[in-house]
Amino acid sequence: MSPSPWLISVSSLALSIALAASAQAAELSPLNRDSGLPRAPEQEAVAFEHADLSFKVIPATRSLEGDARLTFKAKAPLTAVVLDLDRNYSVARVEVDGQAVPASAWSNPEGRMRIALPQPVAADGRVIVRVVYSGKPHVATRAPWDGGFVWAKAPTGEPWVASAVQGEGCDLLWPCIDHPQGEPALVDEHITVPAPLVAPGNGVAVGMDERDGWRTYHWRARDPDTYAITLNVGPYQAITGQYRSRYGNTVPLAFWHLKGNEDKAKGLFDEFSRMLEFFEAVIGPYPFGDEKMGVVETPHLGMEHQTINAYGNDYKKDKYGYDWLLQHEFSHEWFGNQLTNADWDDMWLHEGFGSYMQPLYLQFLRGQMDYHAALLDQRAALTNKVPIVLGRTRTEEAVYNREQGSGLDIYYKGSLMLHTLRGLIGDAAFFDSIRQLVYGTSTPRPGNFEPRYGTTREYIDIVNRLTGKDYGWFFDVYLYKAALPELIAERDATGLALRWKAPDDLPFPMPVQVRLGGNDGKVVDVPMRGGQGHVDLPAGTPYTLDPDSRLLREEPRFAAAQKDAAARKQAAEKKAK
Repeated sequence: MSPSPWLISVSSLALSIALAASAQAAELSPLNRDSGLPRAPEQEAVAFEHADLSFKVIPATRSLEGDARLTFKAKAPLTAVVLDLDRNYSVARVEVDGQAVPASAWSNPEGRMRIALPQPVAADGRVIVRVVYSGKPHVATRAPWDGGFVWAKAPTGEPWVASAVQGEGCDLLWPCIDHPQGEPALVDEHITVPAPLVAPGNGVAVGMDERDGWRTYHWRARDPDTYAITLNVGPYQAITGQYRSRYGNTVPLAFWHLKGNEDKAKGLFDEFSRMLEFFEAVIGPYPFGDEKMGVVETPHLGMEHQTINAYGNDYKKDKYGYDWLLQHEFSHEWFGNQLTNADWDDMWLHEGFGSYMQPLYLQFLRGQMDYHAALLDQRAALTNKVPIVLGRTRTEEAVYNREQGSGLDIYYKGSLMLHTLRGLIGDAAFFDSIRQLVYGTSTPRPGNFEPRYGTTREYIDIVNRLTGKDYGWFFDVYLYKAALPELIAERDATGLALRWKAPDDLPFPMPVQVRLGGNDGKVVDVPMRGGQGHVDLPAGTPYTLDPDSRLLREEPRFAAAQKDAAARKQAAEKKAK
């Protein structure tokens, strides 16, 4: 998902999320409204091998006709298949292994569809389920934060359609297992749209058929995130090219843009290779180089749809001189699509790492000033109300909700924590830990890794193993507690006494740097064993804590600025009334 500390105010974003959730509450069942609910036992008992999905998008009636053939391998004896599908769709036909089953064999009262099998499937056996359905898909009130379909018109008058279903889940589009671990190993998409509209899709193009005024585009993708399977329809034109990777392979590039945007689109397309160069140099090989790096212009802000990232930022450059939206969504090809969180409670692995990629990219492009300035923007947005990890299963809504959940802190607190970790353990261990998390190896090369699931606990174990130290204290405070640690400095008879005050008095032996004197003074390292340390400092000598801004810590100035901004906004709104 696509926040921006520079272009979208935190308060307006939170209000939009709340309004969107309340607006659709009456329309969607709880099962369809929440993504990432515990899987049914029958869903845990299968490996999802293949999804063959046919979609007919009918803009004139804002409706969808779907035909899904789903292949599962049983990991345990199976007597039923359970799918998630928006109950507002009408199901016309259900088949098991090519044979229609009676209506009495299946039900979908609350959006969790249960299909009784004609005969049990033994462990290691396979079953193919077909569901033919149709209806008016749920409409997004404010995509991408509110999931659903966007039915729009291009500036030239043609239909312009997009789906964005991260928050509410894949069941708003197709019968799926709406859980991060519900990824199908292979997906075929057949997208039928009115000619001459174009329908870019996930993965690689297999072909296009045109008949009776309709076009069907065929796409094939491997291991896509469930919410990354998407529909995009419009009067698109394509810019294509190639990127020659440092790893020896060639990555196809494609940008589908609206007619009339050719010049602006060419400028954005020119950024593709530079972004690929950054990620491959700093993180590792582009995970889907055998498919494509694809981007499509959309009537909503954006979303990390695998190999066909949604882009709706209107070609804006921010104050740092690059398109933050494109770069953020593209970062999710590594942190979200290659590495997928095993549970929504681990969503900071997507958003925290993805958000850190923006300052890191600016450091790569232009150096330290832009890097620290971008981190400062993120720091100003922290709320620190709810831990970014709770250590228990959560739904997408429970994580993103700003009042009861972690909200934007999974983005910015996650990013700033990674900046602090990098300073603590050093670049070599830090970037190696990312590669092991993302690829499962320190030496990734095209062909020697596959998409994988990751957890918070796994990342902590990776850091401990690489450093040979136990950094549980670090993650206990930053990930599992809401409040930030406070660094207390007090002068005494001989100098400066330092101590950490961590939430719940947890151990926090974070080393601290102190600059003695003015801007050109000596910088000393204070070990802080037991969370305490001391610096000899003559009376009257000025000092600066953490002069290189390595530490994420409680600083009252940020809360004061937020409080002042909120009060001024409230006063302005009252005056306007």
